Amino acid sequence: MDKMNRQLVAILAIVIVIFITVIPIISINNSLITLAEDVKMRKGNIETALQQRADLVPNLVSVVKGYAQHEQEVFTAVSDARAALAGAINSGEVSEMSAASGQLDSALSRLLVVVEDYPQLQASQNFIGLQDELAGMENRLRHARELYNEAVTIYNGKVQAFPSNIVASFKSFTVEPYFEASESSKNVPIIDFN
Repeated sequence: MDKMNRQLVAILAIVIVIFITVIPIISINNSLITLAEDVKMRKGNIETALQQRADLVPNLVSVVKGYAQHEQEVFTAVSDARAALAGAINSGEVSEMSAASGQLDSALSRLLVVVEDYPQLQASQNFIGLQDELAGMENRLRHARELYNEAVTIYNGKVQAFPSNIVASFKSFTVEPYFEASESSKNVPIIDFN
């Protein structure tokens, strides 16, 4: 009987030790999965906003072309930048999307500089409507980038901090990149249409 009690206590102790170690590991794993999914969702929101902005560009270019037909170099730069952004969105790589977004920002800035030379274009209701849509889209995109970077901060902290970094390394969770503004988008000229 005494031997049986010791075996029962030993088995119970093993079960308790397993329970104490396995439950936190499962909890950490589930937390990492949830955070990784949040990062993916927010990255998808950026991709959607970038695509919506890119979809506005042909309409904007079309309206400007109606007034400034001899600005072909600017139109080509905008078109090329838009195509590069579409490719970057398809790649799903944050660094490529960031660089292509900066390229489109730069091309759109040059397009808006052209607009300054055409007062009748600035007064066009089509142009004003597209300009307002583009400004709204830029705000949504900025917000989506902020939310993505916040999610990445939390996720990366969990991936790198002890003891969750142990589970992260076994389950192949890796640090995610931040969505950073490209150098060209940091120097966008301010254009006042008033």
